[in-house]
Amino acid sequence: MTLQECYVKIGGDYNDILHRFMNENMVRKFVLKFPQDNNMALFEESWTKKNYETAFRAMHTLKGVAINLGFTTLYNASSALTEKLRSQEYDNLDGMIADVKKQYDIVIEAIAALD
Repeated sequence: MTLQECYVKIGGDYNDILHRFMNENMVRKFVLKFPQDNNMALFEESWTKKNYETAFRAMHTLKGVAINLGFTTLYNASSALTEKLRSQEYDNLDGMIADVKKQYDIVIEAIAALD
């Protein structure tokens, strides 16, 4: 899969990221580093332990990385969850968490399929 096809699959903004990073090799370099980011795992661990402050920070960071890399769909899902956590609304978030996890998994799978 090409990098542009990857961005289509994940619901990302390829043209924007290409414009901001100036060339595809630079985009690819940072996209390939994304799977090493541990914020999703940190969020899940913190959420399970009801450590809501750390869960918020991890989700907020994931949101920032997603927007910086042009992962629009993941950004939208993580942003919505971040705002709930910021407001200290911790009940009934299972659907939002599942959506973030789903979008995250789509990104990870697409990156793994890059040429």
